Amino acid sequence: MMRHTNTGTCSRAVEFEVENNIIKSCQFVGGCHGNTQGVARLVVGRNIDDVIATLDGIDCNGRGTSCPDQLAQALKQYKAQNQ
Repeated sequence: MMRHTNTGTCSRAVEFEVENNIIKSCQFVGGCHGNTQGVARLVVGRNIDDVIATLDGIDCNGRGTSCPDQLAQALKQYKAQNQ
């Protein structure tokens, strides 16, 4: 299980597992429970490159980031460390 500490969002962190470039599990810590739970469920089973392309750059209320964007940043970091 990987854990990424979020910055600039209501959620404090995102935890995820990846196997063969497919997201096997995802869970946000804190934040808007319904929204983060929805994002987490939508990404499970998807390729990390597809998720990064879909979520990267999403902004929440002019913060310059969002919970989905933080997941994309976490996956980019994961890729850099594991490929």
